[in-house]
Amino acid sequence: MPELPEVETVRRTLEKLVAGKTIQTAEISWPRIIKRPDDALAFAAMLEGQRIESIGRQGKFLKINLQDYVMVSHLRMEGKYEMGSGEEPDKHTHVRFFFADGSELRYRDVRKFGTMHLFEKGTEQSEMPLRQLGPEPINDEAFTAEYLSACFTKTARDVKTVLLDQRVVAGLGNIYVDEALFRAGIRPGAKAAALNHRQTEKLWNEINCTIDEAVKKGGSTVRSYVNGAGEMGMFQLELNVYGRKDEPCHTCGIPIEKTVVAGRGTHYCPGCQPA
Repeated sequence: MPELPEVETVRRTLEKLVAGKTIQTAEISWPRIIKRPDDALAFAAMLEGQRIESIGRQGKFLKINLQDYVMVSHLRMEGKYEMGSGEEPDKHTHVRFFFADGSELRYRDVRKFGTMHLFEKGTEQSEMPLRQLGPEPINDEAFTAEYLSACFTKTARDVKTVLLDQRVVAGLGNIYVDEALFRAGIRPGAKAAALNHRQTEKLWNEINCTIDEAVKKGGSTVRSYVNGAGEMGMFQLELNVYGRKDEPCHTCGIPIEKTVVAGRGTHYCPGCQPA
């Protein structure tokens, strides 16, 4: 699933490609993607004549800011936006946005897990799914070491489970949680409440640094992720533990191990992240 760096890269690409364009019509071939309103035809009708003013992001959600509405889009596992090439769309293209200038934006999703919500502008933050999101790394003043410490002290959960909770930290997922915990020298299954102030501050810093570096590298392409221009990310070349089971740690040489934490495949170095 694309995480904050990948979604931010898609946002930046779409900003260049479609900001300023006016939607003439929209065509939906898989209505289940449309969650609000619950009628795909009404969704398409609301978009007609709407100019795309900007592309925003919150956590793992894209926010397509229109004149009167905000479209909140979640890519989930395989969702992708791409400009139409003139060729007929394949069977995995489920939403098509036709612009007044003759160009076209397509939404492709092999697994059909993605979602789109359309809100009247100004109401999107008070409604699900954005309403439940916590602060996010890098540019959110609310995401501080003190905030993270307060979240840790009031839970019995392990640290990885807490960091994956979008109500606590928005935008983090399996890849970057594993990487930040490695950099901080903390085992993913450690109890969050057991971390001391130094460890929590170190982890907070490494979360910010990891996400910042990943954004600059265009995210990580570990399966099928590409940005809106069809370009791969490059941060996968910098990964220390994720996807490296049985390979030697870059730091200590001990083989990377894989376990399950929070129901997710979890990678760590037993040497650099002692129990």
